[in-house]
Amino acid sequence: MKMRKDILNIAVIISGIDEEYQSTILKGVQKYAEELNINISHFIAFGGILHNQKHDIGEFNIYNLVNYERFDGVILITNVISSPEITEQIVQKVKKAGIPAVSIDNDLDKSMYHIGIDNKKAMKEIVKHIVEVHNVKTVNYVSGPSDNPESILRFEAYKEVLAEHNIPFEEERVHHGFFRAVDGRNAVFEFVNSELPFPEAIICANDAMAIAVITTLTSLGKEVPEDVLVTGFDNVYNARNYYPEITSVQRPLFESGYKACQKIYNHIMGINQPRSEILETTPVYAQSCGCHSKMSDDIGGFKKENYYLMDMYNRHISLVNRMSCSLAESESIEENINNLKSFIMEIECEKFFLCMCENWTGKKTERNNTSYVSTSNMFRADNYLINGYTEFVDVPLVYCDNNFGFLEGFETSLMLPDLYADTSKSKLYYFVPIHFRERALGYCVICNSKFPLESPLFHTWIMNISNSLENIRKLMCLEDVLSEIDKLYVIDPLSFIYNRNGFNRNTDELFLECIREKRPAMIMFADMDKMKYINDTFGHKEGDCAIKSMADAISSACMHGEICARFGGDEFIIFAAGYNDEQAESLRNLINKNIDTYNEQSGKPYNIKASIGWHIDIPTKNTKLASMVTIADQKMYNVKKGKLKNGTPR
Repeated sequence: MKMRKDILNIAVIISGIDEEYQSTILKGVQKYAEELNINISHFIAFGGILHNQKHDIGEFNIYNLVNYERFDGVILITNVISSPEITEQIVQKVKKAGIPAVSIDNDLDKSMYHIGIDNKKAMKEIVKHIVEVHNVKTVNYVSGPSDNPESILRFEAYKEVLAEHNIPFEEERVHHGFFRAVDGRNAVFEFVNSELPFPEAIICANDAMAIAVITTLTSLGKEVPEDVLVTGFDNVYNARNYYPEITSVQRPLFESGYKACQKIYNHIMGINQPRSEILETTPVYAQSCGCHSKMSDDIGGFKKENYYLMDMYNRHISLVNRMSCSLAESESIEENINNLKSFIMEIECEKFFLCMCENWTGKKTERNNTSYVSTSNMFRADNYLINGYTEFVDVPLVYCDNNFGFLEGFETSLMLPDLYADTSKSKLYYFVPIHFRERALGYCVICNSKFPLESPLFHTWIMNISNSLENIRKLMCLEDVLSEIDKLYVIDPLSFIYNRNGFNRNTDELFLECIREKRPAMIMFADMDKMKYINDTFGHKEGDCAIKSMADAISSACMHGEICARFGGDEFIIFAAGYNDEQAESLRNLINKNIDTYNEQSGKPYNIKASIGWHIDIPTKNTKLASMVTIADQKMYNVKKGKLKNGTPR
């Protein structure tokens, strides 16, 4: 036997933990992990629930996060994953990682351990009971998914029992579903509208469909078991405590989880064990097939449990409703995170991590403590991930040791650095995707909380976070678009400096400040020389180039809060507060120096020049900025007239 290290890390791949089947298995896994001090990391999707293909892509993406090589083993519960393709991808990744793996119920690969039941044997006992004990000759069947191994075996059992008792198999008496309650309802309507005689019994591949069959039959005036017998499979809580109690199959779900975790431990410790282990099932013949009540849960215990469940459900309904309302009011990522904090406290977790893709907003970002700083002004519709997550994730929200904070980003291949922290006590981590439809926004991790496993509203709680972050992303997108639209209004598209609108908007407050503080205001006007010559001789494309080069020369010289703009055509204007004539002359000289530098380096067959004039005054409340502009324009024109007298062409 090998010596083990202090803490083992085992991953669990699963979907839809709000169902009794999944949650009971996980309780078994967690029980063994608690006894042997093992960390369990659950990677959870809720695929196939909303019947939305794009949403399912976002859910199943959480499996792309798993770095199997960083775990000591993995437990696979893939029969609840509604995509065979996703299951196959998981299997191949596990095999490549070379870690011990246990598959529960589905025997996925001979290189993996297996814990399961004999589905065919269990279902054959139920169907035989209906045919032999209750002397039924017409038996309809409600099947699970046609590509689900357990569903296939149960369907085969049904057909074999019919054959053994010389009852003809009729395809019209079979409804193929997906283990969902709605499938039971649809099956009843299909059978009622069939031209075949109505069946004496309906065998269902699981309890959820069986209960739906009974409720639908009752609504149509047919009583169970008086008019038709109904059976299920799994013997879940609702089936045991339904009326009539459901004839079903009791399967060792808790034991399956417990033994799966034990197999991983035994493998690591070098303990010999069989690859596959088939656990015993027990048929439960109850009221829905005409047998006597079993009432496995005593009436007092049922009442207590029912009250507890209703009370919890009402509290969690209040939680997700308040959460949805609060997060919907958020208008920024900072506000969203702040509003989320109280709802993290309410789920009573030890730790919480919100891990966001670096490009979750749809535009490139960089970390700056808790804020996100844009390095691109434009959103792209295709600038987001569908498969996997960004190489690094940001962690803008962390709850740990009863305090909130944030973490510096880390490599996504680590999944969560906290997994490898030294600890004397094992922990339960729940990894769930944060996404909007197929767009991956990130994921969150909850540590040591009963909420994910016990609350039927856990998925809704997570969706509230996802939807609120998507709303923030859209608000950021809208702000960015409005900013771009505003730029079209105030920025000259040729020179990329302010246009007349931008000049007026940005100088109004500064001009009023000069009036209040009795500070001088300067208006400088510049008009390009020889523009008609450049356009006529070299074309308007070169004319545009000359205008842009002049704008660059002017804007480069405005380094001390001056506001420059293209006022129209080949005219430029500059506003500055607190200027004197010496400063204005220095600014003019710097502009001319920039122009000379450009002319020396441009290689153009022409030079650009400008006539520049300015006006400085201490404005009063009666002074109009437009009047100062007119004076500066006239002074510039006087400069230009002087050049014309010297023969400089316009």
